[in-house]
Amino acid sequence: MNQKNLIVAFGGISPEHEVSVLTAMQAMAALEESDYQLIPLYITKSGRWLTGNAAQDLNEYQDLSSLEKKAKDCAFVKDENGRTLLRELDSGGLFKKTAEYPVYAVLCAFHGSEGENGSFQGLCESMNIPYTGSGVLGASLGMDKVMAKKVAASEGVKVVKGINFYESDWESEQDDIIQISESMGFPLIIKPVTLGSSIGVFKVMDTPSLIEAVETAFRYDAHLLIEEAIDPLMEINCSVMGTSENCRASVCERPMGKDETLSFEDKYQGDAGSSKGMASADRIIPADISTDLNRRIREMAVKAFKALDAAGLVRIDFLVNAQTEEVYFNEINTIPGSFSFYLWDHSDVSFKQLLEELVEIGIDRHQQKNGRVRSYDTNLLSEKAVKGIKGLKGSKG
Repeated sequence: MNQKNLIVAFGGISPEHEVSVLTAMQAMAALEESDYQLIPLYITKSGRWLTGNAAQDLNEYQDLSSLEKKAKDCAFVKDENGRTLLRELDSGGLFKKTAEYPVYAVLCAFHGSEGENGSFQGLCESMNIPYTGSGVLGASLGMDKVMAKKVAASEGVKVVKGINFYESDWESEQDDIIQISESMGFPLIIKPVTLGSSIGVFKVMDTPSLIEAVETAFRYDAHLLIEEAIDPLMEINCSVMGTSENCRASVCERPMGKDETLSFEDKYQGDAGSSKGMASADRIIPADISTDLNRRIREMAVKAFKALDAAGLVRIDFLVNAQTEEVYFNEINTIPGSFSFYLWDHSDVSFKQLLEELVEIGIDRHQQKNGRVRSYDTNLLSEKAVKGIKGLKGSKG
């Protein structure tokens, strides 16, 4: 009987590292009574791959240096039959067999940077293993706020007016950038292009504050976005699950923050406790909005999901003018904090059921890909073919 080894991958080199750890721990707790054997794959802040019992204990993450000594280094490898395994690299003794786990699927619980931007997804593709969430294209689009907005806008999804620029542009064209920003009118929102969790996001009311915010945001990302602030603002989020061919939207939520724009502290350090991740944030579910606005946002969420080639489970954040009810696409989170389970819980889908469906979507996508023709029997490196290639080298143009 084949064990269903579910590799839960999390951590990584990202400012959202700790948030990813919380999401992974929540997911593993929810799947304790499932048919999967849960195998943690913790990627440290320096990029080491670790596994073992210590990597599955949230308390161990209070001392990362101690955790790294207790956990086992690991890597994806191929066996003689072409199967992908997660193998511990430290056998622990001369006569102890190296632990290895044939991979059933990978549950991606990363937030930000290499784990969520398509890089890890590309590794899974190259190792030919099923994984959850969007593919390489959808993941990379979702991580880049500028490209995501361009693609969404091209499909008729409304976005807020803004300007984006790199650190080198700021050094050479600062006056022009400031002038364009001022022409949009204050207040303005400054945000890193490739980060989430509201890290490095600022609302500014004047030019000196704008300059200070830009300089600070460049600590997190070399590419920034300055946008008009919607006033009066109401943030509404909606989760979508499935594939481009078949997907559905959750109920909507209205997150509540100390200010109009949610901060990292609002999302992860609320009164309910940081160990709950995004589930600790204050929110109204279902959102206290009109039936028409609810319908439009859910339809727009599905439209953006398809336009951005998303898959698995995402959360799409919208900015709403509370007075006019105009809706603007803000961003897509291809691996949302806590997997947005709290939105689906209100749709009568438990966290365990949500994760199991997410894994099965990944399995189905993998099987569909492998069902296509991926190679030809013709060997171009056969003796005859090689002779032909050598002949081409000797031909004169």
